[in-house]
Amino acid sequence: MLNYADMEKTLMDALRLYHHPVAVTFLQSDEEVSAFTSKHQFLTPVKPLTFCQWEIAARMQAKTILGTKDKLGCTNAQVSFGWREIDDNEVKTQMKYCVDEAQARRFLASKPHLPKDALKAVGVGPLGKAAMQPSVVHFYCDSLQAYHLAVDYMAATDTHPLRPQIFMSSSACGGSVYSYNEQTFNFCPPCSGSYNAGKTERGEVNVMIPGSQIGAVVERLKARIAKHGDSSIVRPGDPFPGGDICKNCPLIIFKQGDASACSSCPKA
Repeated sequence: MLNYADMEKTLMDALRLYHHPVAVTFLQSDEEVSAFTSKHQFLTPVKPLTFCQWEIAARMQAKTILGTKDKLGCTNAQVSFGWREIDDNEVKTQMKYCVDEAQARRFLASKPHLPKDALKAVGVGPLGKAAMQPSVVHFYCDSLQAYHLAVDYMAATDTHPLRPQIFMSSSACGGSVYSYNEQTFNFCPPCSGSYNAGKTERGEVNVMIPGSQIGAVVERLKARIAKHGDSSIVRPGDPFPGGDICKNCPLIIFKQGDASACSSCPKA
């Protein structure tokens, strides 16, 4: 049975992730908060920040953060976490995306959320340092990495096709809550302004996998590597793209001297 440190190492090495997978833990009782704080070395935000900004410390600095309602400055995340009602001010924040007020209200009402005031705190930290099962594992990754996470998830859980959900102004927060509530894989692009707000660097996409299922996904990835020799992203030790451009056969190759076609290629 893999521990969370092993899972993170496998994921980062095999998929060449840019960032630590983020273990998001929804703490819904005083007992759960106490268990989290006793098992983790954690920091708290100095000022109110967005949920995405809490995650920066986890995915880029391998720090574990305990976030509470008073330290969450994003009203979209407050709604997703059950810490805020949908009021007129919240509707106004969505008017730039919607055709009218009625549509904005409908869209906000349809977003996933946790029960009102059921959440005590949110723990976010690198998966490798998780000391209890996370609610969701959140990946900031590129589209190819997201594809392979999806494929391994489908194989591990015998699910096909996947039907990810995209929510207006709630990619990281709403996307994670949806994954947790429905206990399923989710995939969505970043919110608008995430680059300018310092929440993403490369226009990364979001992948969320329930903490109850992440072990099975990593085991599937390891089994695939054992059977096929690599993770299908790149050849181990060779980052050059094109090593498998012709059905796992190297097409983009350069040689000294005679540059004739490969004699074993059936197309030669």
